[in-house]
Amino acid sequence: MSHLLDEIVCAQKQGEARGIASICSAHPWVLKAAMRGNKPLLVESTCNQVNQFGGYTGMTPEAFVAFIHALAAENGFPTERLILGGDHLGPYAWQNEPAASAMQKSADMVQAYVQAGYTKIHLDASMKLGDDDPSHPLDVELAARRAACLAKAAESSSSELEPDCKPHYVIGTEVPIPGGARTHEDGVSVTKVEDAQRALDVTHAAFLRAGLDSAWERVIALVVQPGVEFGDDFILDYNPEAALPLVRFAETIPFIYEAHSTDYQTGENLQNLVRDHFAILKVGPALTFAFREAVFALAMIENELIHTERRSNLVDVLEEVMTRQPEHWQKYYCGEEASQRLARKFSRSDRLRYYWGNPQVQSALGQLMQNLGGKTLPLTLASQFMPGQWERIRSGQIENTPEAVILDKINSVLEEYTFACG
Repeated sequence: MSHLLDEIVCAQKQGEARGIASICSAHPWVLKAAMRGNKPLLVESTCNQVNQFGGYTGMTPEAFVAFIHALAAENGFPTERLILGGDHLGPYAWQNEPAASAMQKSADMVQAYVQAGYTKIHLDASMKLGDDDPSHPLDVELAARRAACLAKAAESSSSELEPDCKPHYVIGTEVPIPGGARTHEDGVSVTKVEDAQRALDVTHAAFLRAGLDSAWERVIALVVQPGVEFGDDFILDYNPEAALPLVRFAETIPFIYEAHSTDYQTGENLQNLVRDHFAILKVGPALTFAFREAVFALAMIENELIHTERRSNLVDVLEEVMTRQPEHWQKYYCGEEASQRLARKFSRSDRLRYYWGNPQVQSALGQLMQNLGGKTLPLTLASQFMPGQWERIRSGQIENTPEAVILDKINSVLEEYTFACG
């Protein structure tokens, strides 16, 4: 399905506001919601989420592909409508190591991704490595040379593949940190046209020096900063006027833009992004945030319906696990203990998403679904704790079941992207 990406590029170059959402999540409920319907689906995994050592999901690229295909079979989603992408593929996960070892691991990872069947590869070598790189931010030419090395590794694994199955590349050195900002920001600078032009020029030159002429023909997108971001307690909305120079620049080059951190943008903002050639829209935490909102609402309903000793106590279980294992949130949530406690549950960075796979949390979630699964949710409680889903239950658009309201809550985010992408 990588040829669909070429179709989107062509449509954009012909003046059509067409794009695709990139679902950056390994969460089964998110993916199940995304697999409803028959529209093409782009799913991406990051270098620290999935790599040859397992990443934080414990899955190699091959295992992640098997996981996605099993979900597709379970949900009746045709795999020929599926595009798999690798996000931030490069030395991000090993940036504290010397350059030689970090880049070797990165090359091995990229090869594993291509061999597993990923056809969209975002090359990201923009970070300083170990003690070898004296400057920060990293020199754009050095980042481009390293990206070309990774592309060469990818090409070495794709020589036997059919043209539609060969990697399509996303490049760019002005790459936001995966998962949202770590600190509060009142604004971010939109990428300057001259910086975007230089990134293209030096990366093109690096590809040609590495003998990657044919690979360059499969570069489809450039990552730039359109001025959107989110974090623990803020959202920066898209301002089309500020991005106008970038919009005009896109109309002079054969590529589209890829926009990261589009989570929590309004539907109108997403439509404007696609219109302005940001045709690949990354979304992840907003989807697990929606899942968390739905599950917490069901936990509130459980408290009203189920006797104390039979309750899942899911919210308390999550808090206990997160405080016992703070490695996934501690660097993100600062301030007093009360502020951290609030962020652990409700932050838009949604570091809570790293804990749903914990066996203790899984057991509590299973108990919650079992407690409510055999019941019709009282409409008064649905109205109190999930008013959006209550309206759709009342009008007959969704069933009155816990599973239906969770999927509908996630789908309410996905629908904004579907509409924006045409």
